[in-house]
Amino acid sequence: MTKERFRTFTWATLGVTLAVILWGAYVRASGSGAGCGSHWPTCNGEIIPRSPGAATIVEFTHRITSGLSGVMVLIQVVWAFLVLPRRHPARAGAAVSLFLMLNEGAVGAALVLFEHVAGDKSIARAAWTSLHLTNTFLLVAAITATAYWASGGRAPRFARQGRAAGLLLVGALALLLTGVSGAVTALGDTLFTSPTLARGIADDFSPTAHFLQQLRIIHPLLAMGTALFVLYARGPIAAERGDEAARWSRLLAGAVIAQLGLGMVNLALQAPVDLQIVHLLVADLVWVAFVLLGAAALGVPRPTAAEQA
Repeated sequence: MTKERFRTFTWATLGVTLAVILWGAYVRASGSGAGCGSHWPTCNGEIIPRSPGAATIVEFTHRITSGLSGVMVLIQVVWAFLVLPRRHPARAGAAVSLFLMLNEGAVGAALVLFEHVAGDKSIARAAWTSLHLTNTFLLVAAITATAYWASGGRAPRFARQGRAAGLLLVGALALLLTGVSGAVTALGDTLFTSPTLARGIADDFSPTAHFLQQLRIIHPLLAMGTALFVLYARGPIAAERGDEAARWSRLLAGAVIAQLGLGMVNLALQAPVDLQIVHLLVADLVWVAFVLLGAAALGVPRPTAAEQA
């Protein structure tokens, strides 16, 4: 149980968690969320469903893989406390990851038990979906930070960080809000399909349209504004905080530009399921790159006046 193996395991945990998130998106897009009925943790009242249909297989697979991800996060916590010294930041990151993973399971269970799945078009489902996305992003951030610190990253310093801290805070909030709007938009795209893009846009602006349709226009505008801000903010952050921050800054820029292109294609093609999954994957990579940029930047003390001169 060496530190090197722990480092590898933390990155593997992040990879498995991202895969589970993508499969969860397929569960929603395929309408399979009710595949196990309103039962949790059992599936249609059974521990292992017998003679399952396609929707049940999709939903049950998501539950199994979610459980695997949860077990890996639990192992990560135990391992961190066994091999890392006291006050190592990866210990705290692993503990927060476990807390957020438990929240993730609770929110997922609530969606099933309250039947906010499949064809449900309620405001409550949109609210629970937003909560789920927020917790998912925070979970990914915690696991990413844990992996970064386990790989030798410096502990963050929050005091006297100046402009970099402000830019990172605004960027994080903007990305979270964009993610929430994207989740609600994806839900609307799943529940309300249109034969053409023009018809879909007309439906969105109709005064009689469902609120999930009317909200769809918000996401592209918010995504564009957030992308422009993040592309701007990464520059001064990288310039102040050295080569490592600059490396993550370049990766972030590439992911943001790719996401903008995917978003436009997704809109033009009316959000086919496979493209929705790719769009979500790149959104997750944008978030991971932003977290790594933030971790690298906050691990470097703010330059003194003499150093800036």
